[in-house]
Amino acid sequence: MTVAIDRATGKRRGDRAPRPGLGQRLKHAYQKHWYAYAMITPVVVVLGVLVLYPLAYGFYLTLTDANSLNTARTIGVNEIEATYKFIGFDNYADILWGETSYERFWSHFIWTIVWTAACVALHYTIGLGLALLLNQKLRGRTLYRLILILPWAVPTFVTVFGWRFMLADGGVINSFLEFLHLPTPAWLEDTFWQRFAAIMVNTWCGVPFMMLSLLGGLQSIDTTLYEAAEMDGASRWQQFRYVTLPGLRSVSSTVILLGIIWTFNQFAIIFLLFGDTAPDAQILVTWAYYLGFGQQPRDFAQSAAYGMLLLAILIVFTSFYRRWLNRNDEQLAI
Repeated sequence: MTVAIDRATGKRRGDRAPRPGLGQRLKHAYQKHWYAYAMITPVVVVLGVLVLYPLAYGFYLTLTDANSLNTARTIGVNEIEATYKFIGFDNYADILWGETSYERFWSHFIWTIVWTAACVALHYTIGLGLALLLNQKLRGRTLYRLILILPWAVPTFVTVFGWRFMLADGGVINSFLEFLHLPTPAWLEDTFWQRFAAIMVNTWCGVPFMMLSLLGGLQSIDTTLYEAAEMDGASRWQQFRYVTLPGLRSVSSTVILLGIIWTFNQFAIIFLLFGDTAPDAQILVTWAYYLGFGQQPRDFAQSAAYGMLLLAILIVFTSFYRRWLNRNDEQLAI
């Protein structure tokens, strides 16, 4: 075997050049992409100030016993220094395995899972049905779209307060049920009906977004697929199952993931509908708020620990969800 050698350098032809060091690579990247770095720097600074710093400080608080009695504060002209102590991961252990862990965490966690699953299932099912209806050639279709999008366009607090007045003991809903000689539930007092009302109000607020997203997905499906399926003798159900649902796969996976994240952290509806008068209807995010701002003394450390647990749960779920979707996509490609 002969090896060609470059006479000028004395090196064998075909040898790879040595890889440049980290400093040289960073310098080259900066020289090549300096404009992009200049553009994203303000965004990184803003995210660091508004997101990363509070997140880091919140995690630090979870490792302490900070509350409203031992944090630094000013009373009149007197400045009181912080006296809270570092306790490691005791807050997490107390929340997950403490004597009252079921009442303070696990019961709210189970209800949060039920609340999220029920709301997202209703959002998707009703939203898909309305999207299929609006995708048909109907007279006044634009007007129907405007009417159905109103619950999403109206500010959340206006919608929730409206429902709160209607669900009151002397509200429109109970008055109508009484007129029909039907039982009048205690929507805002009884635990079961509080949870039912919360799911109902959140469904009212969340369906329009799902409907619009799925309607856009339906309009992107090639109509020739339906024509080919109809020529092959496929029924309406078969067209829906083998053409519509696969065509909506990418849109559905995205909106379901967004719906789960938003519903899992849905603070406004529970808080505005019940305040702190419904302890058994509180999901994790509203319960964390109650611990940090709705009781005395305010437990900042435990509230921050709940926030970290919420973040960890969503990160783990999202990673498994995306992995499951990718695996299904690979199987379909085969």
